[in-house]
Amino acid sequence: MNSGTMMLNIETTFLLFLGFFIIATFYSSVGFGGGSSYLALLSVFAFSFFFIRSNAIICNILVVSGSTFLFYKRGLFSMKSFSPFIITSIPMAFIGAQFKLNEKVFFILLGITLILSSFSLFYQAVQKNVPKSKIYPTYISYFLGGGIGFLSGLIGIGGGIFLSPLLNHLNWGKPIKIAALTAFFILVNSISGLIGLLVSGSLELSWMTTVVFMVAVLLGGQLGVRFSLKKASPSAIRIGTACLVILVGLRILINKSFY
Repeated sequence: MNSGTMMLNIETTFLLFLGFFIIATFYSSVGFGGGSSYLALLSVFAFSFFFIRSNAIICNILVVSGSTFLFYKRGLFSMKSFSPFIITSIPMAFIGAQFKLNEKVFFILLGITLILSSFSLFYQAVQKNVPKSKIYPTYISYFLGGGIGFLSGLIGIGGGIFLSPLLNHLNWGKPIKIAALTAFFILVNSISGLIGLLVSGSLELSWMTTVVFMVAVLLGGQLGVRFSLKKASPSAIRIGTACLVILVGLRILINKSFY
């Protein structure tokens, strides 16, 4: 395990704390962990890409743990339908996390991922729920879980930002059931990805800085899950977040990838 050495001044630390708190609050209110936006925020600063991946995964775990527990308490878990996604996603997230990408490849993938994530958020904001669910062959669930799991480990996100809009588009189930699966999917893949980083020696943390992030997302995640932002529209949150993410994704591709 590597240890980051970058020291942050008070102003930067406060801005990052506030940013992580807001991201965790917004994303947890709609069942996500916020991994793509943690990546976006950290990429603006002079952190290494290993540090960015490591901290995004840890923050994801903290946020979606609370969401998963809440969905479980409400009886929204269906392991029979959830397990095909999880069975393939866990090993693939582990494999993806062990890839030691060079900096240019990482930022290209990160920029593309953020832009695709913003599109998925836009889609979720404008889509209309179809009440009747469709039944798909089980192998499709295995395939989707493995593919998204690998991408999750490779980039350092939980994968829910892709899984949720895709399943809503496919009318896989009721939105609340998809939200429960998404939270659980993010949790297990983030844990698997974290283990993959540990095994590959790519886990990079600066404990003073990481603890600041952890406190911020723990507070924000609990706020978002418990209150679900009753005074704010989930669609407005998704659109606002999508605008931010796509701008940062484009900035990464232009300034850090193609040089």
